[in-house]
Amino acid sequence: MARPIWSGVINFGLVTVPVQMYTATQDHTIHFRQLQRGTSDRVRNKRVNERTGKPVDYDDIVKGYEVADGEYVVVEPEELEEIAPGRSRAIDVSGFVQLSDIDPVYFARPYYLAPRGEEYTKPYELLRAALAERGKVGVATFVMRNKEYLVALRPQDDVLLLQILHWSDEVREPQEELPSLPEQSDTASARGQELRTAEQLVDTMTVDWNPEDYADVYEDRVRELVAAKAKGEEVTSAEEPPEATNVIDLSEALARSLEQARGEGGAEEGRGGTGRAGGGKKSAGQRQRSRQSTGEKRGTGRKQGASKEQGKQGASEKRGKQAQQGKRGSGGARERLADLSKDELYRRATERGVPGRSSMNRAELVEALGGGGAGKAA
Repeated sequence: MARPIWSGVINFGLVTVPVQMYTATQDHTIHFRQLQRGTSDRVRNKRVNERTGKPVDYDDIVKGYEVADGEYVVVEPEELEEIAPGRSRAIDVSGFVQLSDIDPVYFARPYYLAPRGEEYTKPYELLRAALAERGKVGVATFVMRNKEYLVALRPQDDVLLLQILHWSDEVREPQEELPSLPEQSDTASARGQELRTAEQLVDTMTVDWNPEDYADVYEDRVRELVAAKAKGEEVTSAEEPPEATNVIDLSEALARSLEQARGEGGAEEGRGGTGRAGGGKKSAGQRQRSRQSTGEKRGTGRKQGASKEQGKQGASEKRGKQAQQGKRGSGGARERLADLSKDELYRRATERGVPGRSSMNRAELVEALGGGGAGKAA
């Protein structure tokens, strides 16, 4: 069971609710040790005196604020506690606002709040239910570990969530910080057929939010890398990022994206899933399974077709016929493949089971799909 990291009260109006705070998330990242290259010797960070180079115990470290060059004002932890003893034990709600009124850029870390005992569950639930019914969140401040925080109290199904917010002077203005943003002329030009196609693409790719449909793929790759290196095995490189879409190809890329998304929706309906015709939405996991299932069925169909053809004509006759067809059609096919993006090429290579596709560049994917790779897949 989790341990509380803070204990205090929620103040709203004349009501006081004793609560305890718990971390709401946990880190699943693989953590590496620092080693000296060529050895198994660990490298550690130590607290040392800058002047003498000698280690300093944690209890002998105090906080100092530099007021002039080399001149500090020393502040003890007890002095920080004394200046705001009440603030460090209370979450003071100053008002209630609509959650949609808070820009997402202000949200930081989340924590769970729980009543400090069974006798406090009624006022706790009263606050949670009132916020849920009104669709509001409480805006409050409190002090923890010698730092004041701006927070939002958000109701969930059966718990209050405390969300740390950034202060206004901590949020940067994008117009001042970013090198390039769309101008008014760009916004005005983003209309017409391209916008309608983009909106249709968004509608077609709309899914129900289910966090379990998503996984940290990069973290999985790191674990595979560590496991493979421990066994002395090699790890294949992942595919390169897709090339940027230029303005000239934007309309075509949108149209092809919409066609692809609709095709995946049709494939899902054909297998009895919740497709567009029935008004249902597919999850990201369903889309992934749809792509995998489609690729497997295509591969199975090609193998069955090849087996029947060999039964009718014989192996030698089939090879001769394929060679003639390859001479006639390979040039046009490769020309069409060369027009596709690397992302689309990789998707087709995945469907056809082209071996080694994850380490291929764009030209190699075109070659594999138009020549030898396609033959292997079949």
